[in-house]
Amino acid sequence: MTYKNISILGCGWLGLPLATALISNNFSVKGSTTSQNKLSVLEENRIQPFLLSLNENEIIGNIDAFLENSEVLIIDIPPKLRGNATENFVAKIKTLIPFIETSSVTKVLFISSTSVYADDNSIVTEKTTPKPETEGGKQLLEVEQLLQKNKNFETTILRFGGLIGEDRHPIKFLAGRENIENPDGAINLIHQKDCIGIILKIICNTESDEVWNETFNAASPFHPTREEYYTQKAIELNLTLPKFNTEKPSVGKVILSEKLIKTLDFTFAKSDL
Repeated sequence: MTYKNISILGCGWLGLPLATALISNNFSVKGSTTSQNKLSVLEENRIQPFLLSLNENEIIGNIDAFLENSEVLIIDIPPKLRGNATENFVAKIKTLIPFIETSSVTKVLFISSTSVYADDNSIVTEKTTPKPETEGGKQLLEVEQLLQKNKNFETTILRFGGLIGEDRHPIKFLAGRENIENPDGAINLIHQKDCIGIILKIICNTESDEVWNETFNAASPFHPTREEYYTQKAIELNLTLPKFNTEKPSVGKVILSEKLIKTLDFTFAKSDL
């Protein structure tokens, strides 16, 4: 059976262009948003729009219709940060799971983050034991485990590095700042175009056992230090140079994506970022 119907929970910065890319590849896509104003944007892009809001105890909106007839569900709703705390993201997903169980969905793709790994200056592969240091990372890891343990559907986890794109680059927030920590820490970034390319590879190999019930790290194989990279980017974009604190020891990690590259036969299009 060829899967053609996909539901994307969260048509935001990544979900919206992902949906349009899937439609260009002849998939039928339902997309959700929490904003009434965005429904028309989804419709204009030929995405069947749904107004949905996941809460800790309920889902507001027609979640059954959103999942109906879809074989694949992509969950792209990261935990929302409020200062140093987060919402109860785990409770939200626990509320969602029974609806997935009773739907036509057989495959789930969960967009996670490399924040599930510790910044302990290690080389990280999928065999590295996750040790999240932030509340968001801890909740993402718990959700990963919840989904993968569920036998009613198969879940693949994508742990993306820092997301960048044509309209989104961290140097724009770092330019001119002083006393920035971890100058010698490695960057682990991934471009929006590569995120979409990876997801398309997985979706187009829906029936391959190699791509489901798996966990993949996804970061560009380009790991200069933070100071090298952001200084160079500031020069390229004619921005005020950031200044780094070299007095404290740097911490970080290097995320390797060899498993993804090999399994999906994937080449990063934006390797130099």
